[in-house]
Amino acid sequence: MAYDADVIVIGAGLAGLAATAELAEAGRKVILLDQEPASGLGGQAHWSFGGLFLVGSPEQRRLRIRDSHALAWQDWLGAAGFDRPEDHWPRQWAEAYVDFAAGEKRPWLHRQGVRFFPVVGWAERGGYEATGHGNSVPRFHITWGTGPGLVAPFERRVRAGVARGLVELRFRHRVTGLARSAGAVDTVTGEILEPSDAERGTPSSRAVAGAFELRAQAVIVTSGGIGGNHDLVRANWPARLGTPPERLLSGVPAHVDGLMLGVAEAAGGRIVNRDRMWHYTEGIDNWNPVWPRHGIRILSGPSPLWLDAHGKRLPVPLFPGFDTLGTLEHIMRTGHAHTWFVLTQKIIEKEFTLSGSEQNPDLTGRSVREVLRRPLPGAPGPVQAFMDRGADFIVERSLGDLVRRMNRLTEKPLLDEAALRREIVARDREIANSFTKDLQVTAMRGARKYLGDRLIRTASPHRLLDPKAGPLIAVRLNILTRKTLGGLETDLSARVLAEGGEPLPGVYAAGEAAGFGGGGVHGYRSLEGTFLGGCIFSGRTAGRAAAKAVG
Repeated sequence: MAYDADVIVIGAGLAGLAATAELAEAGRKVILLDQEPASGLGGQAHWSFGGLFLVGSPEQRRLRIRDSHALAWQDWLGAAGFDRPEDHWPRQWAEAYVDFAAGEKRPWLHRQGVRFFPVVGWAERGGYEATGHGNSVPRFHITWGTGPGLVAPFERRVRAGVARGLVELRFRHRVTGLARSAGAVDTVTGEILEPSDAERGTPSSRAVAGAFELRAQAVIVTSGGIGGNHDLVRANWPARLGTPPERLLSGVPAHVDGLMLGVAEAAGGRIVNRDRMWHYTEGIDNWNPVWPRHGIRILSGPSPLWLDAHGKRLPVPLFPGFDTLGTLEHIMRTGHAHTWFVLTQKIIEKEFTLSGSEQNPDLTGRSVREVLRRPLPGAPGPVQAFMDRGADFIVERSLGDLVRRMNRLTEKPLLDEAALRREIVARDREIANSFTKDLQVTAMRGARKYLGDRLIRTASPHRLLDPKAGPLIAVRLNILTRKTLGGLETDLSARVLAEGGEPLPGVYAAGEAAGFGGGGVHGYRSLEGTFLGGCIFSGRTAGRAAAKAVG
């Protein structure tokens, strides 16, 4: 039987584009399949903030950030906590990825036209000992153009392959089966969904219009994770994070459903680390949703007071931006899934950024003029829109009025104004001089020693009850699904492994479907900026390996 292509790539997100680009440039014929319409090309990466983990970059050096491969590897191991037999390949992928991030990654992307915002962000600061979780230095490099700017060069390379007759883009093709002939997996079957003019991210029809069967020498699975499938998220929810919340917001579109992972598993691929996942605790209902249950994550500086559902401050070091999963674990022990930020107008103007390309039109649109407006008085436009229209935002001049409205926003009134006032007054007293025992105040002052934070990310410390800093603002925070950290186990050539540890002939995997490499390159926790980079690195690896195998 004749082959329809050398390689079939399943999933047209960033990892799929990276793999397809490498294959086409190696002269291989590729069919790229995706169940969504053509409007969805680029997948989740399009909606992202475009943050990339880089080590020892020119941007860091200009800001006097002293980074190194050794420090980055120390941080990775502290975050990952590799402790299982299944971590054999993830650890090797992690070593390879840190090598990539400290070496070839930036110049390789730069040659493709990728540029970076000059201020390096400091995500996941940790707050533990030197060998614990967190980035020791700022490493979060924001792509100039955010997610669309990062997708663009890979899409350009793929479309060049289309122009050369090497790449076919087949949308509305949902894969339901992988089969073998002559010993290798070389047959892809599925359903052709009816045409859809759904806009990017919005739900598309699942009505079936036909069927397909395609054959190739190799198949690369780049279909993403499970974040849009809340039933699957709950089924894989780890006991260490408590009982999964009844209400979840979605940080990804509904088509991120995990169905292809089941297809690959049925074909003989091994899925490992199912219980490792990455969900955010600072989610807010999108007042202008694109997909069902659409949530947006607040990327906050370190100053907001973070309270549990009863108004008690979260423990050290669970401050905004320090330890995502540590915070999630603590929250799920409180008996309530929501928490609160309490802050001032002065803080929100400088410290609130919303994750997502559509929430950052200045960076996404590459407008220098609009970016320069960020330090000016007033909340950024997208943040102000949530203050005006968002269901989770409350703005009041007095603490009493603020607490009354906070209590009206939950099923039961859990907050006591007097207790919360005591908490805030005690915190405000710590601002009065340069000495403090409040480690959040110490963290705020420490952040301002970094030029990038002082310029655009951390407000000068002040009393929350200072009328000049007001009005007061409360934000109800929800759990927001995002990333699958486990996935198909792969070796360093991105070959999918079977239960016995041997390669599944003809099958490769990359991106979130492979836990960003090996079946879980992050271990238990991410250092942030490593999801997009993991898609690029693993997609590139899979494309190059498959190109050699079918050559």
